[in-house]
Amino acid sequence: MDGYRFTTDLFRIEPGEDEDINPRRYGRQFAQWLNAQLERRGYPVEPVIEEDWGRCLMCAREPFALWVGCGNEVDYDTARPGDPPPPAERVVWQCFAMAEIPWWKRWFTDVDAAPALERLNAVLHEILSAEPRIRLLSDDEA
Repeated sequence: MDGYRFTTDLFRIEPGEDEDINPRRYGRQFAQWLNAQLERRGYPVEPVIEEDWGRCLMCAREPFALWVGCGNEVDYDTARPGDPPPPAERVVWQCFAMAEIPWWKRWFTDVDAAPALERLNAVLHEILSAEPRIRLLSDDEA
C-alpha cells in the first residue's frame, strides 16, 4: 500500500476519539479536513466512515469503490494502555488512495480503476504539498 506520511500541528486528538474505533487510532480532525479538501477538488465524498484501522473517505462507489484511508501510525511497541494520546506535533499521520473492484465486475466487465486511482493519488499529493504546515516524510523517517 503506497501512500503519504507526514507530521503537522494542524490536527488535534479529540478526547475519547479512539473509543469509536481502536485504541490509539486517531484522526477525526484529519479526516474532516481531508474530506473538505477533496470536495473542493470535485470529489463527492460521503460522510466519514470509521473503520478499525482509521477513517475512510468514500469518493465513488461506481463503477468501483474509490476511497481514501487516513489516520495515524500507532507504535504499539512503546505505547502502553492508559498512556495519554501523544502531542499532535509527534503524531505521524498517513493517508492512501484505494480502488476496489468487486470480483464479479472483474469477471464480467472490463473495468480499469488505474486512471482514477492515479488521479486521486495525485490529488492527495497536491493537497498535502500545498499546506505549509504539513511536512511530508520519506519512507525512512519516523
